[in-house]
Amino acid sequence: MSNFHQQLQELQTFHANASIRIETLGNFCVWRDHHKIDTKEWSRDKTIQLLQYLVSNRQRNALHKEKIMDGLWEDWNDRDFKVALHGINKVLEPERPSRTEALFIIRQGVSYKIDLDKVWIDVEALEKYIIIGNEALIIDKSISKEAYKSALKLYKGSYLPNRIYEDWTSEEREKVQLLVLSTYITLAELIVGENPLESIRLAQNALSIDATWEDAYRIQMHAYILKGNRPQAIKTYMKCKAILEEEYGIPPLPETTKLFKKIESIQ
Repeated sequence: MSNFHQQLQELQTFHANASIRIETLGNFCVWRDHHKIDTKEWSRDKTIQLLQYLVSNRQRNALHKEKIMDGLWEDWNDRDFKVALHGINKVLEPERPSRTEALFIIRQGVSYKIDLDKVWIDVEALEKYIIIGNEALIIDKSISKEAYKSALKLYKGSYLPNRIYEDWTSEEREKVQLLVLSTYITLAELIVGENPLESIRLAQNALSIDATWEDAYRIQMHAYILKGNRPQAIKTYMKCKAILEEEYGIPPLPETTKLFKKIESIQ
């Protein structure tokens, strides 16, 4: 088994076996021992906000309590934080004995972070799948395809859509969107020769996220030509041109126009 195969298998096994799973894409929900936690269990929205903040900052070092509160709440006090943290631990570990350390939220003095070795998070898994896909791209394209498909399977919509107006979610949301867009395009390019229709679908998924993503139009144009559908390829270029003009007042990139002229010349 290659190292890439092993990494994929480890990610899949972690997903299947993790006692706590957190989903943030398209909706926010938490699973404990394979059972979805009811919203009522959280009791207070500040408890959910604190968990979501820790998820959004999961790859940083443990965050100081005051930094967390400054990032989350304009008006806060120490009690708010203690109650919210207690709420998280109570929901994630309802059977944990009192006066014992939490399993899933690591405490380092007055700093805190999620234990990523114990908690499965969809955005974290998505990013790891994409990294595997990118690293395997030159060595084994079949691994890349599998990794990219696994990543895109996790994408069910925008990151924490119920917190779209919160500044502390914007960095992660933008990062995830760019990762997903580039993955749709890379996978579409990988399979366009063998499955042009699927390539068109993947590119359309990218365009549903960002209608100005020009790479997606080029892939669709190429795929339509492979299918022998020259009129649809031309129509795709015209749509690209119209949207770029409407949104940004700019023409398509030279490489897109060059592909269009090549398609036009086909008899």
